[in-house]
Amino acid sequence: MKRRVQILLPLVAFALGAAAMGGWNHWRPGRVAVAHTTPAVFPVPASASTAASDADAPGLLPDAGWPDAAPTPEQVLYAQPQLLQREAARLTPRTPGKVNLYAIAFAGDGSQNVFRNEAEYFDQLLSQRLGASGHVMVLENNPAALTTRPLATWSNLEGALDAVAAKMDLRRDILLLYFTTHGSEDHTLLVDMDPLPLDQIGARDLPGILAEHGFKYKVVVVNACYSGGFIPPLQGADSMIITAARSDRSSFGCGEQSQLTWFGHAFLVDALNQTDDFRQAFRLATGTIAAWEKRDHYDPSEPQIAAGPGITAQLSEWRKGFTPGPAVPFAPAPAASAGTTP
Repeated sequence: MKRRVQILLPLVAFALGAAAMGGWNHWRPGRVAVAHTTPAVFPVPASASTAASDADAPGLLPDAGWPDAAPTPEQVLYAQPQLLQREAARLTPRTPGKVNLYAIAFAGDGSQNVFRNEAEYFDQLLSQRLGASGHVMVLENNPAALTTRPLATWSNLEGALDAVAAKMDLRRDILLLYFTTHGSEDHTLLVDMDPLPLDQIGARDLPGILAEHGFKYKVVVVNACYSGGFIPPLQGADSMIITAARSDRSSFGCGEQSQLTWFGHAFLVDALNQTDDFRQAFRLATGTIAAWEKRDHYDPSEPQIAAGPGITAQLSEWRKGFTPGPAVPFAPAPAASAGTTP
């Protein structure tokens, strides 16, 4: 897979220091490291607060959202292997004799709590209702989770895939990936934990990341603007791809005033608390979202789904192996406050 390199000169010394101290061995050609001060290609809601600019602190990266008593950026990077190992150690062995579901939530944008809320709720929903207790890993970028969850990064995604692959029957069990973040018109997911320089993940990157593992059956949910662009490179007979919007449309509900995105609320909270069938949940969610968009006079986001016959049959087998639990109420995750260790 051909990759491009974007070199951020002010961050070279920082990155090399982190690599030397933390064994940062996943720095690879082709990843694009983007700091929060890069010209924005991601739609940011008008209600979202803006970070400090370079003009406010010449020569320094903005860190307005970093709690005063939080670990330093270098400490956060240094702690990633331990945090990822701790998250992986919580995974339990597969249950023999049936199709198992293993899941990874990836909350990419650390500047808004809405994405962390979704990742944390996803963990609860899968664990308590959909028979995946002990089979979920959460990666998230948020000031409140710097010491409790591994960062949502390209490297940690690969590490999480390694961890779940070690537990799964790769030819029988199902991998579920849930991405929630902002998306750009060129179909790139925003991966940001200001002021860390993190690599972005594009639609053409995901197939290569997944190809490094032997997963046969996959469900990939991409909750972001323009996420329909992730379908063509990922679809196949044994894959289900669900996106929050068409490849040329925005999705809604990712502002500072939102506790969940519209798609996250409609698909996770509303639909999957009624059914354990992902295709049926998608149909329910799209109807709900269309009604909300019509009410508020928004251009339709038109969520998309593509599912091959292999994954459809395997999901049916998975549903036979458990009885859904009761509906899981949503409550937003606690937020970090300045001056308080998260």
